[in-house]
Amino acid sequence: MLQIRPPAVAGLFYPEHPEPLRRQIESLLGAAGPAGGGRPRALVVPHAGYVYSGPIAASAYRLVQGLRGEITRVVLLGPAHRVAFKGVAASAMSHFATPLGQVEIDHDALQASPRLPQLRVFEAAHRDEHSLEVQLPFLQILLGPDFRLLPLLVGDADGKTVLEVVEALWGGPETLILVSSDLSHYHDYRSAQRLDSATSRAIERLDPSAIGAEQACGRNPLRGLLLAARRHGLRATTLDLRNSGDTAGNRDRVVGYGAYAFV
Repeated sequence: MLQIRPPAVAGLFYPEHPEPLRRQIESLLGAAGPAGGGRPRALVVPHAGYVYSGPIAASAYRLVQGLRGEITRVVLLGPAHRVAFKGVAASAMSHFATPLGQVEIDHDALQASPRLPQLRVFEAAHRDEHSLEVQLPFLQILLGPDFRLLPLLVGDADGKTVLEVVEALWGGPETLILVSSDLSHYHDYRSAQRLDSATSRAIERLDPSAIGAEQACGRNPLRGLLLAARRHGLRATTLDLRNSGDTAGNRDRVVGYGAYAFV
C-alpha cells in the first residue's frame, strides 16, 4: 500500500502548481549556463525558497543535466530544522510527493545496508521539513520519473557518525550523494561574505573541522560528506557563492548560499 508524504512547503518555498514550478526550474537551469567540470559524485546545494537560493542551486544541478537514466538513485541528506533528535532519520513512506508527482523511496538500499545504530526511521522529523523537499522538483525535472530517493535527515550527529551512513549507501556511478545546506544566517552582507568565503575554502580543502556552528545549518551532513570525499579521493569545487542580498531581500540580515561539486 502506498504511503505518501505530501509536500509541506509547496506554495511557500516554490510554486504549488506543476506548470509554474516546471517553468521556474527550467528558467533557473537555463540561466545557470552550460554544465562543465566533469560528472559529479556528490553535490552540495542550498535549500531556501527558490527566489532566494534557486539560482545558486541551479549552478550545481546543471551538472546533472544529461545524466537521466545514468543516475538512478539519490542519497539526499539535510539538516532537521523542526524536530530535535540524535543520529540520522529515515522515512517509512513509500513515496515523497511534490506538485510534479511522486518520487519512490529506495527502501531496498536501506535494507541491504549494514545495520547502523544511528540510522532509524523517525517520521516526525520528515513531516514538515523543507531541506529535503525543495530539492525534489529539481531532481524530478532532471532525472525523470525513474530514479529512487533515499531521504535522510541529520540531527545531532558528528562527522564520523554521518560518514558511516554515507559509506553504507555510497553505491556506484548510479548513485548521487546530495547534501542540502545553507551557509551563514542573519549577518550583514559583508560579514556574511567573509564567513561564507571561509566556509567555501574549508569545503574545498575537505576540512570538516573548519566548519563551525554558525557557518552552515547543514554542517552535520556536510562534515560527513567531506570525510567521505577524502576517503574516496574526490576534489571539491565551488560553483557559486552568493547570499540573499544578491538574489532577493535587503543586505542588513542575509543568508548565505553555496553550491559545490565533488568529482
